[in-house]
Amino acid sequence: MQNLVELRAIAKRYGNTLALELSRLVIREGELYLLTGPNGSGKSTLLNILGLLLRPDRGEVFFAGEQVKWQGPLTRLRRQVTLLHQSPYLFRGSVADNVAYGLSLRGITGTSAQQKVAEALATVGLDGFQRRKNTELSGGEAQRVAMARALAVRPKLLLLDEPLANVDKESARVLEEVIAALPSNGTTVVMSSHDPDQGERLPCTPIRLQGGRIESPPGGEATFLCHQMPRPALQL
Repeated sequence: MQNLVELRAIAKRYGNTLALELSRLVIREGELYLLTGPNGSGKSTLLNILGLLLRPDRGEVFFAGEQVKWQGPLTRLRRQVTLLHQSPYLFRGSVADNVAYGLSLRGITGTSAQQKVAEALATVGLDGFQRRKNTELSGGEAQRVAMARALAVRPKLLLLDEPLANVDKESARVLEEVIAALPSNGTTVVMSSHDPDQGERLPCTPIRLQGGRIESPPGGEATFLCHQMPRPALQL
């Protein structure tokens, strides 16, 4: 597997508080990483740095072998990464309008956009929801629409910040299946979670943060284990 993102000697502070300090972290293509740790351990800071949304105070960031130059525009690189928050914001209007938003920014419109919207909605189990209004959705359906919006642009790297924390069981089940299948289809995933059972259900590599640093238990054994199993196929 090739390195998709590499962080070298990264540090980030908020005032006098150290939020993150990593000597090296490599995110490889075609992998699912489960990011865990207590509140304040640096998970959100790490996701924002990986998403090229937050510049570290020191250190180097490489994306697909290219060093990130924070002084210039990062639009080209940022369009290869999508960050989905725990409580995603949906725009006014229809589900189709929401899912097509990222496509329109990339100049994809018309029949091609409609097809991609339909495929993304089908992937998250929301066939035929195109004309639904955002105000007609349950919390779980809204999260699935947000996931469809992320999938429609086919990012190289998908960052998920507690995506299953506030959804119903059926939506959680559907989203877990989608997430598990993404690496086999070319999307690398880094997902934060507080669910101690998440790793038992997903084929993943664990990253545990404590006090802004990666926790290395005695003997190098992960404290938050991931279930190793064949990834299901996903059609997009």
